[in-house]
Amino acid sequence: MAPRYCQTIPVVVLLILAIVGILLVVLPAREMETPPENMYGIVLDAGSSHTSMYIYRWPADKQNGTGIVTQHSECHAKDGGISSYAGVRGGAAESLEGCLEQAVKDIPKSRHHQTPLYLGATAGMRLLNIVNATESQRVLKEVKHKLQSYPFKFKEAAILSGPAEGAYGWVTVNYLLENFVKYGFVGRWLNPVKETIGALDLGGASTQIAFETSEKVENKDNVMELKLYGQTYTLYTQSFLCFGQDQFLRKLLAHLITTEGVKPQVSHPCYPLQFNVSIKLGEDVFDSPCTQSYRPPQFNRQMSVSVVGTGDYQNCLDNVKKMFSFENCSYSKCSFDGVFQPNLRGNFMAFSAFFYTYRYINSLTNIPITSPSRLKEAIQLICNMTISEMSEKSMEKEKYLKNVCAMSNFIQVLLLQGYGFDKSSLPSISFQKKAGGASVGWALGYMLRLSSMVPAERLGLTKALPAGPWVGILFLFITLLLIALGYLLMIFRSTRIKEGMV
Repeated sequence: MAPRYCQTIPVVVLLILAIVGILLVVLPAREMETPPENMYGIVLDAGSSHTSMYIYRWPADKQNGTGIVTQHSECHAKDGGISSYAGVRGGAAESLEGCLEQAVKDIPKSRHHQTPLYLGATAGMRLLNIVNATESQRVLKEVKHKLQSYPFKFKEAAILSGPAEGAYGWVTVNYLLENFVKYGFVGRWLNPVKETIGALDLGGASTQIAFETSEKVENKDNVMELKLYGQTYTLYTQSFLCFGQDQFLRKLLAHLITTEGVKPQVSHPCYPLQFNVSIKLGEDVFDSPCTQSYRPPQFNRQMSVSVVGTGDYQNCLDNVKKMFSFENCSYSKCSFDGVFQPNLRGNFMAFSAFFYTYRYINSLTNIPITSPSRLKEAIQLICNMTISEMSEKSMEKEKYLKNVCAMSNFIQVLLLQGYGFDKSSLPSISFQKKAGGASVGWALGYMLRLSSMVPAERLGLTKALPAGPWVGILFLFITLLLIALGYLLMIFRSTRIKEGMV
């Protein structure tokens, strides 16, 4: 009996394996899509005052040619922007090392070689390029070599044009508000067909406005067409160099000094009453292309001047207005400085320094900016405050508070007289720092455009054997089943014969 069982057990095991194999191959299996790995992209926003790095990710399969991008992480480089390292060899490249090392850790190693890396320099480098083109190219070359030394797919280190910066900011705003695509309840990305909103950006050296328009744009330099998620958008976009927060404050100070005359003490109507600070005429005022037109023929760059605040709202407003020119328009309509602008359309989001000034106005006065009259009321209160009153109400440092009156008046003139917002359209502006968990600025919009250049990867399937191999495997299991059954039959017949002989 024992030999017979020894012959039967392997055959039974083979029979069971054949049956299980046939069932696994023949029974219907649900085909499920499995998403591919995420793709990543890095954008370095090299602004005039600092450099920020943003890491974005998106599914490797794309929606209508553009990736569904979300912010993965961010990093702020130490010290000033790369333009501040003019004449300091190695400084600009070194300032980026900390953030680039973070990117190496944040992005999976398997994706390093596929991750596009871009650096976009904005108004600070645009100004350096005006003053010293050779030095600006040296800084860019130095930065480029540093970026190429990391394991990412380096693309470029370039100076962005003003209109491009404005347009990419517009893309960011509308993407975060899901005006291009949104994730529907059916688990798919949908085109919601929503109205887009305009973007208002205020940086350190320039300010941008961008919005969708159906009007004829009389200056071709102000029009840009973007294609995103299968739709084409026509934008009006304009950047005003030297109208960013830092450079505007320099211009205002230069104007006051040249108006009163170069002397040891100058009055500043926008500084809080009795507040004073010591500045140097060169590095703090006139060593900028934005103040070149105010520069006295003869002056000592190292001369220290005491700037004393007078806290005078009307005098501050009058001097701020002198920074703008509302004459000499060669088009059918202009914003200021002879720049064409079509009629405003829809709602707007204001970010960057717009947001911070709005936050100061709100915290110091608790007056909502719902109309031009309410804005004026709030600014009057601020300009009449002493520095100690401002510090007590906001708990902020004096170096930030000293410019709130000036910047509030700047925004009042820029929005109302410059861009043309009025009592019906001013409430349409939303002041934001972040939206949807991402920082608002041009970098995300830039990444959205760049992501369309990265090849999409196909979705995987959990079960998807081609027909040929599937038939071959099924035939193999059936053959094993027949062999096992035949062998069992032979054993059974052999046993019966032996029992008959007995």
